[in-house]
Amino acid sequence: MIYLDNAATSFPKPDIVYNAMMEAMREYGANPGRSGHKLALKAGRAIYETRELLANFFNIEDPMRIIFTSNATDGLNLAIKGLLKPNDHVITTSMEHNSVLRPLKALENSGVETTIIQCDETGSMDIKDIEVNIKNNTKLIVTTHASNVTGTIFPIKEIGNLAKKHGIIYMVDVAQTAGVYDIDVIDMSIDILAFPGHKSLLGPQGTGGVYIREGLEISQMKEGGTGSRSDSLIQPDIYPDKFESGTPNMPGIVGLGAGIKYILEQGIDNIREHERKLTKTFIDELREIESVKIYGPCNIEKQAPVISINIGEEDSSEVSFILDEVFNIAVRPGLHCAPLAHQTINCYEQGCIRFSVGPFNTINDIDAAVNAIKIISKEI
Repeated sequence: MIYLDNAATSFPKPDIVYNAMMEAMREYGANPGRSGHKLALKAGRAIYETRELLANFFNIEDPMRIIFTSNATDGLNLAIKGLLKPNDHVITTSMEHNSVLRPLKALENSGVETTIIQCDETGSMDIKDIEVNIKNNTKLIVTTHASNVTGTIFPIKEIGNLAKKHGIIYMVDVAQTAGVYDIDVIDMSIDILAFPGHKSLLGPQGTGGVYIREGLEISQMKEGGTGSRSDSLIQPDIYPDKFESGTPNMPGIVGLGAGIKYILEQGIDNIREHERKLTKTFIDELREIESVKIYGPCNIEKQAPVISINIGEEDSSEVSFILDEVFNIAVRPGLHCAPLAHQTINCYEQGCIRFSVGPFNTINDIDAAVNAIKIISKEI
């Protein structure tokens, strides 16, 4: 199969990831932080090694400020719901994933006010629209780094500087960029960073995390065993234990660490350039097909390796089914858990067909996808 659904989950994973997870399960699959024996200590060290890898990867000064979660959605919920209180105001955009918008909508019931900045038809936003909507009670600005629908890249450094100037917390969802684009929480003035492990960081599903800058007051969403302060019935306030109750996904976290090692070995710049070349070729070829509508910037300087299209008025799910059944090409149709984004780019009723490039795709994959789209376009 030609796999072009990497924006959902990267596939395949590097062999180093499979091998590291299998070794963890076979050789030291004990409960980290819960015992003092050799296997438990080795498992704990393996988790801390991934924490350190992530800290270096995102230029985070203290690895203990990274909390492991099941995915980016868990991290976003933890931070959004743990931070915002009644009468707080938050600014976000119309290109956000439901993992941001749904928690914010849920908090509106408890008195949190949300302003959603309207982006243009390419999914781009004007930073001035954020500034003019800042209020005295604005506590948080939360944006994606790149849209999961159009790939549109947001100016997160500029937004971070704006938030810092006004004393507002800035949270970034890097689901579509972590592992492909350079992310520096200090240089970009990012206070909270939510990331999945299973996309471009090349780890397994069920992994992810959130970084929370020192000095922020965030309430935990759950309480339980942490392996620390077992004498107390009160949840410990130390990081990361405050947020990491229960047995962690040790093999998954080890696999995530292995994925980061692979990225470092290959070079993030090399991975990004490879994906950019394939994305540019795909967009250039699609432009030559008359019935194809391409959404987003259509510019690799402004777009992550995510390309969404429609073919005439054909239902996006029907086209996706044909690509899968006839051409053995995996893509994702529909609304991509981002309904406001689809309203923004004017394809809410039809949805769209999303192709997303990963590090293991080749030019032959792109050629095959273009050829399939040409054939489908002639037959509808």
